[in-house]
Amino acid sequence: MRVLFSGSPAIAIPSLETVNRQDGIELVGVLTNPDSPRGRHGTPQPTDIAEAAQKLNGVPVLKPLKLDASVREQIGSLKPDLLVSFAYGRIFGPKFLSLFPLGGINIHPSLLPKYRGPSPIQAAILNRDTVTGITIQTLAREMDQGDILAAEQIPLSGRETAGSLGELAALKGAQELSEVLKKIADGTVTRTAQNHSEASYCALITRNDGLIDWNLGAAQIEAKIRAFDPWPLCRTVHNDRELFILEAGVFKGQAPVKSPGQVLGIDKNNGILIQTGDGILSVTRLQYQAKKALFWRDFLNGVHDFSGSQLGF
Repeated sequence: MRVLFSGSPAIAIPSLETVNRQDGIELVGVLTNPDSPRGRHGTPQPTDIAEAAQKLNGVPVLKPLKLDASVREQIGSLKPDLLVSFAYGRIFGPKFLSLFPLGGINIHPSLLPKYRGPSPIQAAILNRDTVTGITIQTLAREMDQGDILAAEQIPLSGRETAGSLGELAALKGAQELSEVLKKIADGTVTRTAQNHSEASYCALITRNDGLIDWNLGAAQIEAKIRAFDPWPLCRTVHNDRELFILEAGVFKGQAPVKSPGQVLGIDKNNGILIQTGDGILSVTRLQYQAKKALFWRDFLNGVHDFSGSQLGF
């Protein structure tokens, strides 16, 4: 079975590697997004998938700006049977999908139909879910509405970040993909239609999503800090300087109630205490813009006016 793989971020790398090494599968090409500016100097850099694919000898890597007729002709010349997609970032049209006799499948890091869209990992953390998962679905014209081929739950402890949960989802997705590919090859795969009435959606994350509103509750802010790690990171302002809050918890002790965003002081076991609209946030790691991330004690050693100050934009 000849497979074209499409994807862009690092979460898709284990699935790419699964396709490349699986018996009975020939990886005939990799489709990814074009190089984009990164870093301080804005130098164009390949996607994580493009970098991983370059290590696969002889596998062509395609980076088109759009999936037009010339790209379809190029992919058609590879004679693929099946499209496997994980976080490619674009909708495939009917002309493109018609290139694949066996259709296309997509790996999605949620339990569909929950959290259709581009940020299901962050959504599960933001909503403080106790379980999420991985779904492999058929590619459909509408986003994440295809039939389900396989699904596996992932229990959540409440301490996951988007980074750590993404790494786990990447591994689980690759494992599920291996089994689904075997079933497609031998004709035993089953399809289950989604219950569209139960669908929920998540939106594209932007840098502004990381702004901390101290009027929110401590539990909500703590979840945001985890959901937006490693990007865009949650941030506030102290004395006109942008300050990233990197790790925090919900303080269970008592303290005088102040205005949201006020630094109340410290607790030697829990860190820096900050008033929120509902409860107290205990911060253990933080970082000024363009400075080093610091444990809370080290941070306070260099910022003597922090206790009692007011945070916020």
